[in-house]
Amino acid sequence: MHLRTLELFCTIAEQRSFSKAAEAHDLTQSAASQAIGHLEESLGVRLIDRSKRPLVLTPEGQTYLSGLRGVLRSYQRLEEEVRSISCTLRGRITIGTIVSVGLSYMPAATEAFARLHPEVDVMTEFGSADRVVEMTTEGEVDFGLVSFPKSTKRIQCIPWQQEPMRIVCSAEHPLAEKRQMTLDQLRGSDMIGFDRELILRQEIDRCLARAGVAVNVRMEFDNVDSMIRAIQANRGMGIIPEAAVRRETANGSLRVVACREWRMTRPLGMIFRRSGRLSRAANEFGSLLLGRAIESEIKSKSGSRKAAAESGSIEAGNGTSIVA
Repeated sequence: MHLRTLELFCTIAEQRSFSKAAEAHDLTQSAASQAIGHLEESLGVRLIDRSKRPLVLTPEGQTYLSGLRGVLRSYQRLEEEVRSISCTLRGRITIGTIVSVGLSYMPAATEAFARLHPEVDVMTEFGSADRVVEMTTEGEVDFGLVSFPKSTKRIQCIPWQQEPMRIVCSAEHPLAEKRQMTLDQLRGSDMIGFDRELILRQEIDRCLARAGVAVNVRMEFDNVDSMIRAIQANRGMGIIPEAAVRRETANGSLRVVACREWRMTRPLGMIFRRSGRLSRAANEFGSLLLGRAIESEIKSKSGSRKAAAESGSIEAGNGTSIVA
């Protein structure tokens, strides 16, 4: 039986009309009726009760429709899979990102994407959070990667991940050999921190204050790379995104000091122009980063997801959750 006849039967069942279904399939009503008649003859059953208006399916027709829809969906997916084999992705995509996120996540993601789609050129544009938002809004990049993302009238954000913030010190720091520390041990400590104009620094300060811990920030930097070098050079200590110090903790030049009371995370998210549409290559790259199909996420306007993307937290010593 021809696939077109099966699709026609589904349309008749949905429209409950031969004439409407015939029009949808660019057929005459007579041709549509004959096609279904041949289908019924081949099956040896009546699928449609023509004595009622609008038309209704017989019990056999309802069973056939239920199974047929699954068959047709499977066939459509098969067609898409076959077409994609010969449809090689090509071109260029540009991702805007803040420095700490770009250096931590983009190299591995770009390498993995290149193995899947070698003919796509992936470019990375670094900038401050405000600059990444501007590049995304103006269409200079396909999408952006930022911390503490927010949706606006022109920008839509989707949550990506919650990245732990770690207490980190140089290998020569007095705390380097401790397996565990308490937040109280941070009180009065000299620290190397982010610039106080950055949202991340403000959230760190807020979390420490709510936990009743005051520290002395002796140096401030507007990017995580400079902050890491300063901690190494000055035998210092700071609070840094976990992924940003993987290489240094692996080679032993920095140590992560465990603290059960410290539970702060920074939310990372992807931002997109509401008026734009992702290319297929950008869609694939975004889905690779996200770990799930990105298209449905962009269309989602869930308030709960937005709230989750805009907050971080720590737990104070008494176990109370503190929203950053």
